[in-house]
Amino acid sequence: MEKSKGAIEAEISKALTQWEKSYLGRGSLSVKTDILRDMVIVVLNGILTPAEYALCRDKEGLLSIKTTRNGLVESGQEELKQIIFSITGQELISFHTDISTQTGERVMVFKLSGNLEKEPS
Repeated sequence: MEKSKGAIEAEISKALTQWEKSYLGRGSLSVKTDILRDMVIVVLNGILTPAEYALCRDKEGLLSIKTTRNGLVESGQEELKQIIFSITGQELISFHTDISTQTGERVMVFKLSGNLEKEPS
């Protein structure tokens, strides 16, 4: 039996939370995953620590936090690629991410080789 779209989304959310905790040493407060055609869009809330919010009060600190946090996630891209492949069965074509230093929210977009919303033939 094939997994439903909702089951795949939940599995990705759970796997990325586990990855954050093991790779980054800290997980987000909440994770929401949505599949849209050939993209997996993940929104992670509660990423920044109180100290990081304090650093973000000026432009230099803000840029430092964005650069450091994005670098950490980018350095784990191979593991993320494997996680997404193991759950979806699709190759990763590209990966995009950014973090909001105002809301502490990270958005990840995984562009896949196939359409996950396509009806099975």
